[in-house]
Amino acid sequence: MGTQLSPSQLDHGPDPKSAPSAAIIGGGCAGLAAAVRLSAAGVPVTLFDSSHQLGGRARSITWQEQTLDNGQHILLGAYARTLDFLQTCGLAPEQVLMRLPLKLDMAGEFSLRSQSALPAPLHILVGLLQAKGLSWQESFAAVRIMAGFRLRQFRLSQDMPLQQLLQDQPPRLIQMLWEPLCLAALNTPLAEASAQVFLNVLRDSFARSKTDSDMLLPRQDLSQLLVDPAVAYIQRHAGSVRLNTPIESLRQAGSGWVLQHGDEQSHFSHVIIATSPFRVAPLLAGLPELAEAASQCAALDYQPIYTVYLQYEAATQLPDAMCGLANSLGQWVFDRGQLYGQAGLLAVVISAAGPHQAMPQAALALAVDQELRQHFPDLSALSWHKVVAEKRATFACRAGLKRPGHQISQNLWLAGDYVASPDHLQDYPATIEGAIRSGELAAFELINSLK
Repeated sequence: MGTQLSPSQLDHGPDPKSAPSAAIIGGGCAGLAAAVRLSAAGVPVTLFDSSHQLGGRARSITWQEQTLDNGQHILLGAYARTLDFLQTCGLAPEQVLMRLPLKLDMAGEFSLRSQSALPAPLHILVGLLQAKGLSWQESFAAVRIMAGFRLRQFRLSQDMPLQQLLQDQPPRLIQMLWEPLCLAALNTPLAEASAQVFLNVLRDSFARSKTDSDMLLPRQDLSQLLVDPAVAYIQRHAGSVRLNTPIESLRQAGSGWVLQHGDEQSHFSHVIIATSPFRVAPLLAGLPELAEAASQCAALDYQPIYTVYLQYEAATQLPDAMCGLANSLGQWVFDRGQLYGQAGLLAVVISAAGPHQAMPQAALALAVDQELRQHFPDLSALSWHKVVAEKRATFACRAGLKRPGHQISQNLWLAGDYVASPDHLQDYPATIEGAIRSGELAAFELINSLK
């Protein structure tokens, strides 16, 4: 959609009384969420993406006649906006997600299970007291600090590295519980990770409803789960999706915006930029008044996520659909046979920077295979492997990070998991939930501006 402009319209745009039209630049989770929310409100949407495939970092790839994900994702019962997004797009979460009460097993070293018969937060506190692999002193230390977080309402007077917040916790407890949770949620090492953002996730996941801490494991690949239903919804509501269409620049025209893509120029009354943050500065290069937002996006650092896929005999099955790995390169292993019906296929996730980045991918896959055999000695012969390395998988969620806000100019917004919430106590890390929250918030602000 949008309006193709004549030369006389380029500086002023079309009649301001004309119907609103919105452009979404970027088709990752934030862009899709914004487009769906606008479509639901009756705002005409055109979604542009430079790639041939939507989804951003949450997309599927094909290898050895198997559909793999660009990265293995875990959702939580607390991800209310993600669950609502799926329902809006016509999916039943209970059918497309495997819901499991919280269960953290670190391959024989540590085991924590929520006590589902108890209300929150007792289901977690009692679970910590009964955790296997911890001394009573370690269990009590975990309960004490969790109770302290709750008493202070999961608020800090000033953000700090998570390692500093946990400095009085026993080292083994940090190794078995806090560090794996930090890497899974924030994909940032303890020494750098934002304690306040970590507490925001703990609050939403463990302190409200006991089902908030449930693990939701996708039963479909990410394109089937997130992308295809969103595109169908947008198109059913008269929206348009344009692939292989990079937006090279944008500039203001009256109260609207002109987008340059190839030899074409299109005018929209409202624009949401939902690209990766490192792509924002080039888009805003011709807009010196937006230099601060561009600078904040350009200043962000990144952390990688590696997913190592290993194909074993079809009869191979792990004790659970998801298991933790202690003292290993790999941190979590997923049995995609139990989740997706891909018999014998395991996916091992390695979050954040580490020595694995310097290893050749074949050597890394074989090293992970050997680690798995230490924990699961009955594994069959390995038939193939594939390493998916997302080197800029997430922004580094560091303490005191200055994030850009949503609205950066008249009728122009940013959306993405890296964008600040109006209240820093709602800031989330780089997760699907964080991206969808941000996309929806930008859409709601856009809708309110029309009133």
